[in-house]
Amino acid sequence: MPRPPCRPYLPPEWAPQSGVMLTWPHAHGDWAGMLPEVEAVFVEIAKEVGRREKALIVCYDAAHRDHVADLLQQAGIPKDRLVLKVAPSNDAWARDHGPITVVCENEPTLLDFGFNGWGGKYPADLDNAITRRLYQDNAFGDTPLESVDFVLEGGAIDVDGSGTLLTTTACLLSPTRNPKFTQAQLEKELKERLGLNRILWLHHGHLAGDDTDSHIDTLARFCDPHTIAYVACDDKEDVHYAELKAMEEALHTFRAADDKPYRLVPLPWPQAKFNEQGDRLPATYANFLILNGAVLVPTYEDPADEAALACIKECFPDREIIGISCAPLIQQFGSLHCTAMQLPEGVLP
Repeated sequence: MPRPPCRPYLPPEWAPQSGVMLTWPHAHGDWAGMLPEVEAVFVEIAKEVGRREKALIVCYDAAHRDHVADLLQQAGIPKDRLVLKVAPSNDAWARDHGPITVVCENEPTLLDFGFNGWGGKYPADLDNAITRRLYQDNAFGDTPLESVDFVLEGGAIDVDGSGTLLTTTACLLSPTRNPKFTQAQLEKELKERLGLNRILWLHHGHLAGDDTDSHIDTLARFCDPHTIAYVACDDKEDVHYAELKAMEEALHTFRAADDKPYRLVPLPWPQAKFNEQGDRLPATYANFLILNGAVLVPTYEDPADEAALACIKECFPDREIIGISCAPLIQQFGSLHCTAMQLPEGVLP
């Protein structure tokens, strides 16, 4: 009797990783005016990744690859921890254009979902082709790739490893991403593709300056199957207060896969940050990146930085907690987690 087909499984970010993908910033896009500052942040991220696993780094062209290789050599990152590939990009947010990897019977498969610039807000034709170009260049070894006719950004979803996905209605139900899908159809697609049992929807939560339509990785994150760290605003005069309070109340109604309440860990609220044009920037401590044995936490030269590091240490007591200054990143309305896509064990050769 033939065996039933294997059900895919989307590993949580804390599962063992073979590496992390970074799309390096370049002079052909929005980073042109502040490349030295933002490249310094990317070097720090790559250095911490390289201490624990491989860094797959996407470079704009051959000259850019040579430039990035020089930067990383100066930083002392071992060459055997670096995989530099060429694929032109619109921007540097690998979390949203990188592959989402599912596993069946310990065999990984790369899912290449569509990326349309966060609902058509920005050009994305180059970013949307990156995963396929990397695959054609053997960046992922023997790992198979499946293209999916469905728009989905990695920053829009978070999973607990027990069949639960956390997301926001503002993003996943936005009419500019998958307009032909009802919520029920969308849930069915995600459950089948990612091996889910249920989806927890947040109807509230937004950060000023965030142009992703409320990505979950700016708001609330699983730290283990029973713990959610989330952004909490304690300033009643702040424009975010009502929305984030409503989000907090919703989180209190959620139950983990075993029907027990989640352990909820509120993250500190940093002081308001603005760019030169006076736009408020989305500084969030929820945008941390989990690595093998460590968690990289964005900091913003803010009095709340140390408290944020301590909070996240409570969530990950067995991992090293490392602050990465991300003040340059939020100038383009993203932060640390947005720059990186983890690749589970078995993906990178």
